[in-house]
Amino acid sequence: MLQSIIHVILAGLSTGMFIWLVASGLTLIFGVLGVLNFAHGSFYMLGAYFCFTVLKYLGANFWLGLLLGPLAVCVVGFLVERFFLRYVYHLALPYQLLLTFAFVLIFDNLVKMIWGAGSISSPELAGLGGSVMILGRKFPLYNIFIIIVGPLVALGLWGMIEKTWWGRIIRASSSDREMASAIGVRVPALFTSVFIFGTWLGSLGGGLAVPYVGIMTSGMGEAIIIDAFIVAVIGGLGSLKGAFAGALIIGVLTAFGTRFFPAFDMFLTFILMAGVLLWRPLGLFGGAR
Repeated sequence: MLQSIIHVILAGLSTGMFIWLVASGLTLIFGVLGVLNFAHGSFYMLGAYFCFTVLKYLGANFWLGLLLGPLAVCVVGFLVERFFLRYVYHLALPYQLLLTFAFVLIFDNLVKMIWGAGSISSPELAGLGGSVMILGRKFPLYNIFIIIVGPLVALGLWGMIEKTWWGRIIRASSSDREMASAIGVRVPALFTSVFIFGTWLGSLGGGLAVPYVGIMTSGMGEAIIIDAFIVAVIGGLGSLKGAFAGALIIGVLTAFGTRFFPAFDMFLTFILMAGVLLWRPLGLFGGAR
């Protein structure tokens, strides 16, 4: 029994780290720009498809695909922010959600037009495609790799935001845009860079998911964004440490639900979110905006 529980926890941690990579970009964009980007899951999907394209058609290895795929999605993110989202920052949240949901439909159909409406099997990954023995049972080596990558990304984000000049400018601009602009900060350019970086985080999660999900579909973005929104709400909108904690909780809870209570898998997730909001309406680490 203990062996099974340990493996379920490890599976939940790896699932949680994928959610964290998407939720971190979503949280960063909301915390700085004040925009709830419903299309963020589509950037995750595009990251997976672009990475797959580099792997299949350019004959490159996975690591090069993981480098080039998210960079290509960053170009898409720049176009979306510069020519569309920038003009709705001052509007109410429902208008922002409507615009970003429109991009969900656009990107889904673009994927179907370019890669086809059917599912695509992920390629085999050399080097990290094996398994290791944990308590007498095999556990995928790639899952261990993802469990390590997630905290490293979290540590890198903390260092960037708390210890760098760019991070200080981001915190200042998110607290008071007018004051930051008055002291010479180019706030629109800063917002564009933050949106691109958040897009990169989401698409990096998509690239890393290529060997993990097994089969890619045009609807994979909608599935992950629901979990990312739940994580962001539980942790507190705009809180990166809350998103990380929420991703761990949801990942492990989902793994236990799938293993022991498959009929109540989604119920457990939503009942946890409802309980957290009743106890702390702003989330575990959220603060008033």
